[in-house]
Parts: sequence; structure tokens; C-alpha cells
Amino acid sequence: MQRGEDFAIEYGETQLMVSWANRSEQALATLACQRVAMDGGHMLIGGLGMGFTLGAALAVLPASASVVVAELVPKVVEWAKGPLAHMFGAALDDPRVTVEIGDVHDMIAGASEHYDAILLDVDNGPDGLISLANDRLYCNWGLRSAYAALRPGGVLAIWSGYPQHDFADRLENVGFIVEEVIMRTGERGQGARHVIWLGTRERQ
Repeated sequence: MQRGEDFAIEYGETQLMVSWANRSEQALATLACQRVAMDGGHMLIGGLGMGFTLGAALAVLPASASVVVAELVPKVVEWAKGPLAHMFGAALDDPRVTVEIGDVHDMIAGASEHYDAILLDVDNGPDGLISLANDRLYCNWGLRSAYAALRPGGVLAIWSGYPQHDFADRLENVGFIVEEVIMRTGERGQGARHVIWLGTRERQ
């Protein structure tokens, strides 16, 4: 959807992302990168969206890092190269970036100690699913798959449009060291509250 210079990505009547509020989407990347060494490392981003998470990651990652973005919907990639291209800048042409059309779940499930960071922004949160099938990302066995896909010391970062009181416990039960960051979408403490969970796999 477009109104003037503002854009929104919607699924049915559910608003997934807007161009005018992106602090938490950027923080998803910057907070993860602060907690893991990415020199020569591999990052997986679930969900291309409007490119805010990808852009924030590229701004801080070294030239030796690599980023794979898993996007399930081909149309989103078309928008990134079309009406939303001004938001992406040169991000999709960055040599560190590969965009894969596919389900991020499959990329996680097929990996073993491969990624240094996995960033998930594919729903409005673990309890705000676009598709019920996405619960396999956030359920106990899905989180165990993410844990196994991370290298020791790696970070799983998950974005949510609202708090979920028991999700940090679910991450801890899998074995992650958990931080929960609550932030407003606007400056000076204004706007809606979004949540980022950061789960770190212990170093061996």
C-alpha cells in the first residue's frame, strides 16, 4: 500500500511493516551484531520486508561477513527492486548479500553450527503468525533447530510487535542465554512497544 511517500506491507487486513516506523527492525540487526563476532561470519535473515534490518546489518558488518536473506514471497523481492528501491539503496547489490526465495525454516533445519546470527522478522511475533505453519519457527523443536544451526556463541534474534510473557522462558528451556529488549517505535519513548528477544548459544 502507498499513500504519498509512505508505504505499508500488509497481509490481508494485517499490517506487517510500514516505512515510517523502523527503529526496532534496525535494532534487530544492530543488537545481534553487538553480541557476536562476525569477522568472516555468516548471518541469516528471515524476511526481507522493506530492507531496514538488512541495511542496518550491512552498516556494521565487516567486509568479510556474508548475509543470506530468506524471503518466502517473490513479490516482496520485486518491490525491493521496484517501488521500494529507494529504501534499499545499494543493499541488494552488496557482494556480502544473497537473497534466497524460500522458507527460512528450511534453511535453519538444514544447517548444523553454520550461522553466527539468525534474525527472524517473518511475522508480527511468535503469537502473531501470518500462517499457522510459521509456529514451527517458534515452538520448542523449532527453537532447538535454530540452536543447532548456530555456532557456539551465535545469536538468535527475534522481532515481535508486542510482548509475550512466556517466550523468554521458552528460549531458556532450549538452552539459550536470553535478553529481552523492549523499545518504542518512535523517538523519546513514544509509539508502540516492540520486543526483540536475543538468545545466545553458549560458547563451548
